[in-house]
Amino acid sequence: MTRRETPVAQVALIGLFVTALVTAQLTASKVLGFDLPFAIPIAGETLALPGAALAYALTFFASDIYAEIYGRRAAQVLINVAFGLNFVMLALVWSTIAAPAASSSTVASDTFATVLGSSTNIVIASLAAYLVSQNWDVLVFHYLRDLTDGAHLWLRNIGSTASSQLIDTAIFVGLGFYVVPAVLGTGDPLKPAIILSLLVGQYLLKLAIAVIDTPFVYLVVGYLRRQETTAAAPTAD
Repeated sequence: MTRRETPVAQVALIGLFVTALVTAQLTASKVLGFDLPFAIPIAGETLALPGAALAYALTFFASDIYAEIYGRRAAQVLINVAFGLNFVMLALVWSTIAAPAASSSTVASDTFATVLGSSTNIVIASLAAYLVSQNWDVLVFHYLRDLTDGAHLWLRNIGSTASSQLIDTAIFVGLGFYVVPAVLGTGDPLKPAIILSLLVGQYLLKLAIAVIDTPFVYLVVGYLRRQETTAAAPTAD
């Protein structure tokens, strides 16, 4: 029996997706603020967004390419397996936080816990947002692919990401900074004005990334298809 090798590009895309996802989980609790040279409705002159926004946007870049090359079923398997791996990451982080620190440790236990220990609000919100938005992204991506008979990659890349990022932003910000703190009493809910500011800031950044990364999606997809064609071409004896 001939062993079938897994393409390096497939492993690289899986690695990129999981790396960006884990990074997003670990950086989600910090709220970033960027001063703008102009005012945006609701957000004002400061663009406020969770620290995970950039890393999380990269997961959609990887999953759209993966869905385009390997199909909807493979992309959904990737997304749902990665969802389970989130719990592995959380278990490893929380067990490290709970373990005693050596006297020689250069990082204090409370500092380590503050930096890496995501709050209950963030964990619940990020997991819920991820599971819904990523599966939605794959469904819309392939709906648009079927609707256009495989043409207009830019349309399904931007269309699927724009809609799924809107869902993701609404779930993550709404749950993490308002609903969960209010229901579970795990913190003070942010004021509605700040919630709206976070929603606008995060979504605008993600939408901009979806537009900007489209040429790179074309480049990567084109490269992978050429590689597949080369690998499938018969060789002369």
